[in-house]
Amino acid sequence: MLPSWLRVIIAHRGKTVPEDFRDEAGAAGALPCYDRLLSILCSVLNAYTAVLFLPAGETGGDGVRTYFTASGFSLGNSLDFSAEIREGMGLAGWILRHREPLLVANFDRRKNHLGYYAGNEEQHIKAFMGCALPDAEGALCVDSKRQYSFSEQDQKMLHLFADLVVRLGKTLDDSVENRQILRCYAGLRAVYDLRKRHSRWAEFLRRYLELMSGLTGFSYALLCTRSPDGKSYSVEGENSDRLLRPGGQSPLFPMSSGVAGWVFRNGAPLHGGSADGLSETPLLSREAGLPQFRTVSALPLVIQRRTRGVLCLAHETPLRIGGAMQDFIRMAADHMALFLENLFIKSRLRDLHREAERAALPDAGDDTLRQ
Repeated sequence: MLPSWLRVIIAHRGKTVPEDFRDEAGAAGALPCYDRLLSILCSVLNAYTAVLFLPAGETGGDGVRTYFTASGFSLGNSLDFSAEIREGMGLAGWILRHREPLLVANFDRRKNHLGYYAGNEEQHIKAFMGCALPDAEGALCVDSKRQYSFSEQDQKMLHLFADLVVRLGKTLDDSVENRQILRCYAGLRAVYDLRKRHSRWAEFLRRYLELMSGLTGFSYALLCTRSPDGKSYSVEGENSDRLLRPGGQSPLFPMSSGVAGWVFRNGAPLHGGSADGLSETPLLSREAGLPQFRTVSALPLVIQRRTRGVLCLAHETPLRIGGAMQDFIRMAADHMALFLENLFIKSRLRDLHREAERAALPDAGDDTLRQ
């Protein structure tokens, strides 16, 4: 899993990334600092171009990883920000594969290759230098149009900048995590306030599920409830009309089917996706007509020591469920369970009250009425 700060840069550069980066991308206002840092590097080393390469994703099927141009600065206009470098491809690829520094004082295009310029700009490059990022995957490279323009002292300076890149990324990572925690806290307040604004159960449930979907990034949120005989379950509500129709009833699903059925039977939560094999199991049932979700989070709602409901969140593509988000989902589910338990107790008290009233009424055959 790529660190958040790296994923922010990917989103900032317009790469295709999973939808769970929306929060991280919101911090993209801090990303131009990478470009400014590389412009300072060019000034310090009197370089023509400085480029930062970071991993584009997981290792390919051939075991070779691809790196993309995450940030860059050049005195010219031919730097290709869409360029991707594979391990072992060109000088930058050599650094990425061996994780060793490299200094080429007299660059010969017939023997070496850069791969991050558009057009014929590369033919004007006369010197190259690069190093791997410390304690991180990636490389920082610079070049020049003058031969022998870099020295071993410059290589040490480049290492200092590479260390600064990583430190800056970790600071951004902490900032992203703090933003998510604040968002989850605000989300909990919104969940708690729902009961004050919506007194009707159907309206409350709909708004609750819409709120859960919007806050977590999951496209589908639904609440499943156990049938009275405990042999099946149905959908009580959903954030979008996929199974429930106005005036219609939800189909019943056997307790043996789907992720929701497993949670009902075991009384334990499930979080995961493709990597956990969870995406191979249908959310409810294969006959439900729902898409194959790649990420699922399902939590039991325990009422009177029994799992009487399951809160399900699902998404068609992979989502990263961080620690703060898992805590938020759990606390929001606990709030729903407490709300349902209060409803259960109120309903039970009403039933007991009616039974007491009926017991207090004189019997039709009582002698008191006949007198």
